[in-house]
Amino acid sequence: MKDERELKRGGKRPARPPVSPRGTAAASGSPRFTPHIKRNAVMEFTMTALDEDGYGTVRTDDGMTLRVGGALPNDVVLARIDHVSHGTAYGHMLKLLHPSPLRSKRPPCTESADCLGCPLIAMKYREQTAWKRGMILAELAKHSDLAGITVHPLLSPENLIHYRTTAKLTIAGKWSDPFIGIYRRASHDVYDLDQCPLHHPLINRVVEAVRQGIVKLKVPVYNPYSKMGLLRYLVVRVSVHERKAMVVFVTARRSYNEIHHLGRFVQGLIPEVEVMAQNVNASEGNVILGQKDLFLTPQHHLTERIGDVAFQVSPRSFLQVNNSGARLIYEQVKRWAGLRGGENVLDLYCGIGGIALFLADQAAQVIGIEVVEEAVADAGRNAKLNARKNCRFEAGDAAELLEELAEEGQRIDVAVLNPPRKGCAEDVLDSVASLAPARIIYVSCYPQSLARDLVALKKRGYCCREIQPVDMFPQTVHVENVALLEKNDK
Repeated sequence: MKDERELKRGGKRPARPPVSPRGTAAASGSPRFTPHIKRNAVMEFTMTALDEDGYGTVRTDDGMTLRVGGALPNDVVLARIDHVSHGTAYGHMLKLLHPSPLRSKRPPCTESADCLGCPLIAMKYREQTAWKRGMILAELAKHSDLAGITVHPLLSPENLIHYRTTAKLTIAGKWSDPFIGIYRRASHDVYDLDQCPLHHPLINRVVEAVRQGIVKLKVPVYNPYSKMGLLRYLVVRVSVHERKAMVVFVTARRSYNEIHHLGRFVQGLIPEVEVMAQNVNASEGNVILGQKDLFLTPQHHLTERIGDVAFQVSPRSFLQVNNSGARLIYEQVKRWAGLRGGENVLDLYCGIGGIALFLADQAAQVIGIEVVEEAVADAGRNAKLNARKNCRFEAGDAAELLEELAEEGQRIDVAVLNPPRKGCAEDVLDSVASLAPARIIYVSCYPQSLARDLVALKKRGYCCREIQPVDMFPQTVHVENVALLEKNDK
């Protein structure tokens, strides 16, 4: 149990048996045949690449692709094989024998090979940005229709660590020894986070205070197998502008007494906690928040600012977790929109109105469309908060609402598309093209769906001229892209 606890805490893995030279793959020097890879084998490898999930990879002599968490290209590692399936083997690093030149000498976190929440954190930052840009170029290169697009170097946010202003964490274990963290990849084991370098420092303070409160007050932790216990998740949001925090305890049932005392304990240690709520979620799925919020404080929201725009943040509000990164995206969209005051702008998948409100001061009208009704309500409140009277937000299916705009004869000069990871559906792209905006600005969080949709839009008469990547999530494999498309009138 001690070894298991140390592993979940991010400490050293349990000692492994010595490795026989016969079971070691050649890493350098004269070639040597790699034995057939089997589960639990311990072998030496030189990693050759990094895949889109941040795993170090190498093609073995027997045709397998090995993926090792925490490994970088040109690392020489000693790895144990955990799983073999359909031509791919998965392993974890037991020892770094020779570090890659890409590896930072002083990474912000020494536990990344175990946690895997930010798989690039051991890589030099310049190399991270080069790898991300290369990933975008490689995706575009798969499509001959996308040749000639200018891909600019990445824009980087102000902070490369401690930039996350929202954390949604799982609570596991027992009240006497709770884990508060994230699920390990492809498992239901919770990796216990302690002073995470990506989280805003105030989030780390809250997590530690909640941990202490659970132990001191003996608050029962929910067990998903026995369906017993109370605390399931912890959601923490920080307003950088106000220097305040919101804490949401997600519980399996309503329990005012225990959560009330836990909340008072946390506020006693951290007076910056201004908003506190209990969210009841009795479902058995992976959705974190239930439908009911019960506030423990008179204040029900925080106020955040991105650039000159203010946002009210409630427990359910969606707001980018990196304020500086969000500002870079919004400003890039505004530059490429080229507004002069008389344009009608469409903000599709508008969320709580971030891009719409950024553009409103230079547009005649901004129409925001979003399927989530709560987000549209937030967008309306934020428009009033910022005195943006030329914004109109509608909730519903994107394709249907776009058809209604076309039927109304609504003129759209600039369309901003900011879809989820899967990109836009074909009927949505059809409807946007039918509105015939002079330019489309596509904001994407996934290069594969971006490339696919750029090809689809080109067939509908819109050519992508340039792409500006934004490093919204340093130390991770994720990258945002802002693409400019113009209508081809030839």
